[in-house]
Amino acid sequence: MTPAALPLPPSPLLELDGAVQAEGIDAGVAAHYGAPLSEQRRLLAGGAVVDLSHRGVLSVAGPDRLTWLNSISSQELRRLTPGESTETLLLDPNGHVEYAMEVIDDGVETWLLVEAAQLPGLHAWLDKMRFTLRVQVVDHTLAYAVIGAMGDPSALPLTPATPNGVPLVWRDPWTQVADGGYQYAPGPAHPAASWHWTETLVPRASLPALSDAVRNEQVTAAGLLALEALRIAAWRPRRATEVDEKSLPHELDWLRSAVHLNKGCYRGQETVAKVHNLGHPPRRLVLLHLDGSDAVLPVHGDEVQAVKQLQDGTTEHRGIGQITSSAIHYELGPIALATVKRTVPATVTLYVASQGILVAAAQEVIVPQSAGSVADIPRLPRLGIRTPGR
Repeated sequence: MTPAALPLPPSPLLELDGAVQAEGIDAGVAAHYGAPLSEQRRLLAGGAVVDLSHRGVLSVAGPDRLTWLNSISSQELRRLTPGESTETLLLDPNGHVEYAMEVIDDGVETWLLVEAAQLPGLHAWLDKMRFTLRVQVVDHTLAYAVIGAMGDPSALPLTPATPNGVPLVWRDPWTQVADGGYQYAPGPAHPAASWHWTETLVPRASLPALSDAVRNEQVTAAGLLALEALRIAAWRPRRATEVDEKSLPHELDWLRSAVHLNKGCYRGQETVAKVHNLGHPPRRLVLLHLDGSDAVLPVHGDEVQAVKQLQDGTTEHRGIGQITSSAIHYELGPIALATVKRTVPATVTLYVASQGILVAAAQEVIVPQSAGSVADIPRLPRLGIRTPGR
């Protein structure tokens, strides 16, 4: 039986002035505190915290924890040192993304930070895969909460949890290509270079004190709308939004930080290697700059369309993908991440069908059409039927 997620107490940060609770997958924390665009600026400057206390927190204890997690997931974890951060994916046998885990080890336990909806299924799956190994999986969500920030969290009124003597601060590896990883995004410049995101595990009992620190102007609070806008602008995939049942890590440029291409075998590894070395991912992630003339912001699941020229000279709009995340960015305006068919040219103007309106969208390439086939194996000439004497 899959463990049920335990109900969490209301977050004290929802009691702050102006707090508006998020809905859907992020219910339980604030979407914003009355000024989403200003909150983006403060967050980017390193002077704000984001309440992520609805996220799930698991730990894996025992001497076999790192070798075990290494054997079942996409990242190289065996040499993870105390305090070091990384992320890893659990894939199905066909290489599709099932779970994404933010990982930090403290020398005694390996801590896994996950989306709230993922926690029960992931916990059950890890328990099922323990066999006779010396590992123990524990849900710590009621004891610890996640607080996000940009830059150095030590400059903020946050006291990280240290259950085994090492501060539990996860630093997002998306900032640069990880060892053993691979970037499909073209060009040397990447918006992730300024994405210095951290998530600090704090005792859940300390959240009222953090709320008081906001009231006393020791720090400001930013909502999830601010975080999402900056995340989208950094091209950073999120499990809860960018991933569906067909998602391969290649499609989201997730080989950059969550997949080690030179490690041993794990579930889904054969597909990862085949697509990267010999094939192409069927879809690709793009950043869309949306026309804001109609004041319509597309949402997750809205259809992305392209204009198809028909043989009789007429045209029609055809679906070629869908919106995964969207936001109003304080500088870029309305933007979105979307997955589209790989074969759609990068120069084509796209449209998003939302609320009965077609919103024009310009593409910015994240994963190019050429992604994959890095092995560059020459093709052998086809052998046809040969007649005698020829």
